[in-house]
Amino acid sequence: MSGVGLWDFALRVYGAPGVAPACLELQDTLGADVPFLLFAGWMDARGVALDAAEIARLDREIAAWRAEIVRPLRAIRRRLKSGPAPAPGPQSEALRDAIKAAELSAEKLELERLEAIGTLYPGGTGPQLAAHGNLRRALAHYAGGSPDAGAEAALAVIASAIAQSPGEASDASEK
Repeated sequence: MSGVGLWDFALRVYGAPGVAPACLELQDTLGADVPFLLFAGWMDARGVALDAAEIARLDREIAAWRAEIVRPLRAIRRRLKSGPAPAPGPQSEALRDAIKAAELSAEKLELERLEAIGTLYPGGTGPQLAAHGNLRRALAHYAGGSPDAGAEAALAVIASAIAQSPGEASDASEK
């Protein structure tokens, strides 16, 4: 199978059993950025190793977008689940769906930015899936050090899905 870009890779991995809840747990407990975690796994699959300093630098590249666009959309979408009136209800569900679509579009733009940055790195000698080093370093970045057992368990679910994902990641020029 020819290589896949980051968006397709992210959809495939996120859609694997158990990955969505694992990602959301890391998002809610550590403030982890799910698109960035998937980017780190994609870089592992491309065989590109990133050190902790590079992980932090790349995260800063998209931090403003996440803080000013993605998180506010997420907060509004989540707030509409419980109120204020007229939410939740049939009248507010269409608005919530529109905000959810906008949030997904914002995350897709983030992934496109990360893919553009990621393709500037030459491919490695082969996938680094055994160690999932980038994914682990990204998790440690969000945890502010060594992640706890719950975060490690969530990481294991994501790493397993990446390892079982068919095809290999590539840069966009190989499509």
